Amino acid sequence: MLSLAAAAVPFASVSAAQLATKQLAGPPSEFADMAAVEPARTAVHSKSALLPVQLEKLANGRYGWQSQLPVEGESLNLLSFSGAKAQWDLGLRDPMGTQAKSLRELAQELDRTDFALEGQSFPAVRYGFKAMTPGDWTLSVEADSATAGFVLVEGAGKTRLMAHQTSFNQQVGKRLGFVASVYDEEGGESVPQIAGAKLRVTGPDGIAEYPMFDDGLHGDAKAMDGLFGADFAPLAAGDFTAQVIATGRTVDGKGFVRSAEFALPVIADQLSVRNSVVFAKSISDHRIALDLDVAVAKASSDHYRVVGEVWGMSRSGKRALPVAWIGGMSELDHGRLPLSLDARWIANAKAVGPFTLRKLRIEDPNHFVPLAKIAELPIDIGVLPKAALTRAAGIDDEMRQGLRPTGLIQGKGVGTKLLLVHGYCSGDAWGPVASKFSNSVVFKDFNKNRSHDQFANLIKTFGATWNSYGIVAHSQGGAAALHLYTYYWSGLDNATGARLIQSVGTPYQGTALAGNAAVLGSVFGVGCGTNANLTYSGASSWLAGIPTSSRAKVNYYTTSFKLTNWYTNDYCNMATDLLLNDPEDGTTEQTKGQLSGAINQGHKTGWCHTSSMRDPAQTSDSSRNSTMNSNAAR
Repeated sequence: MLSLAAAAVPFASVSAAQLATKQLAGPPSEFADMAAVEPARTAVHSKSALLPVQLEKLANGRYGWQSQLPVEGESLNLLSFSGAKAQWDLGLRDPMGTQAKSLRELAQELDRTDFALEGQSFPAVRYGFKAMTPGDWTLSVEADSATAGFVLVEGAGKTRLMAHQTSFNQQVGKRLGFVASVYDEEGGESVPQIAGAKLRVTGPDGIAEYPMFDDGLHGDAKAMDGLFGADFAPLAAGDFTAQVIATGRTVDGKGFVRSAEFALPVIADQLSVRNSVVFAKSISDHRIALDLDVAVAKASSDHYRVVGEVWGMSRSGKRALPVAWIGGMSELDHGRLPLSLDARWIANAKAVGPFTLRKLRIEDPNHFVPLAKIAELPIDIGVLPKAALTRAAGIDDEMRQGLRPTGLIQGKGVGTKLLLVHGYCSGDAWGPVASKFSNSVVFKDFNKNRSHDQFANLIKTFGATWNSYGIVAHSQGGAAALHLYTYYWSGLDNATGARLIQSVGTPYQGTALAGNAAVLGSVFGVGCGTNANLTYSGASSWLAGIPTSSRAKVNYYTTSFKLTNWYTNDYCNMATDLLLNDPEDGTTEQTKGQLSGAINQGHKTGWCHTSSMRDPAQTSDSSRNSTMNSNAAR
């Protein structure tokens, strides 16, 4: 078999026994679910603007900043983020330019609040206005020191900014593009117009701004079509953030400003597929082993996520037949990424050779950045296993997940348990109610930032004490549990009971707050760290490798704030309410908490994401906890 050695990996690799990866596969009906996500489907739809404030020296010896602030209606919510110690003096000048007043004098409401994403929070001061004159006001900031910060402004109208990346090739030296447009939520023949837009990028080397153009030359389709574009090329690996900031006029001629925020992990990994042919061989009566020969440089991992489609031919040789998708986490082994296929998929498809591997993509396991994509490779397989000739009675777990490791069947752990798993940057969310769950234990990786893959492997290591376990999870913990069950053999595969994985408040499709937190953290410090898996784009890229059979093991709940009456602006968190679409729990929007293919156990009002919000924490709901406990697998 042809095999080309990869570059040396600069860390000790995890043995196959420790990693215990599943060899995933599924029917052609799931091809669309496993396809790479279209960037436009991950767009941020923004109703507000997070404006960066850079103070400069003034003639009076203080430091200042000012900007035009379009006010669209009589009400206005404005939050200032100046850090824990800095004292800002904010002022507004009316559209006529005749009156300038302190925000403390003008505001009808003045509150201290926090922008919070789990345990990561940024203090803010909120100014609420009830009788503003619509028009272009001037906002000013003065301080005794040149402290940078942000002002968050909620747009009062129905104008929304839609912005997204044009691709997810977040590697050093590759150009990263963004496009933006605006629309009116109420529809109609008239549309808002962007007057100007810019892309603001913060990275390891500092801040850079790029004008966005509607000229058809910047990934923006056609010239003068209302779609603006810009791009940049990161020259170093690390955590980048990007802001698209747009100004313009609404359908009724009022000024607006909107922004969208993005977290961008840029990786240095380089990987190329050296195959011109995929060499495969029968290794049993049922299974076929396939090897991808790769060259790897600057590797940050010893395993990668691989997805591809196997195709064959009809017996007449006139039609190509889809056989199955294959993939999973594949451990790098002397320059090879091994894959596997159960031959019964071939029998079910009534396919014969020649076979091909199509739409192959190899991604890093933490951010799902595509490192290699190949449209089609021929498969050289020789003699097929016996199972390729006999149609299977049904699709079983072995066809979908591969052979279960002998050690897992024998069970090295002892007993059963229910794991209570917290989320991103979280404290002990389940601790106060752990006694309500029988035969349970709290997973403790508090106040940390982990990718879904890192999180899943930590749960696997922790759970190895027991032969079998189920999981009740909060927030990111739900995604990590699903990731664990999908890609790795663990005690979850030995568990018995009605519900294997249960979650509450998990942003399966991401949360806008992940991008906002990354941008705020670029100035004030990132605390737990940026988590790109929780962004809309990161979550969508992750889900593009999660099959329906795994999702079906999840029972999930969503919650939102208590509704008082139709005219009251209810919320869980005053700051995040300006960034999320109702209904939401202060972190997760109900629509983004949905997991297609899983079991939706319902939505409940009066419960917020964490205990620091207006309504009680969703993990403290005794009724739901009782239901989850009695139905949990162990």
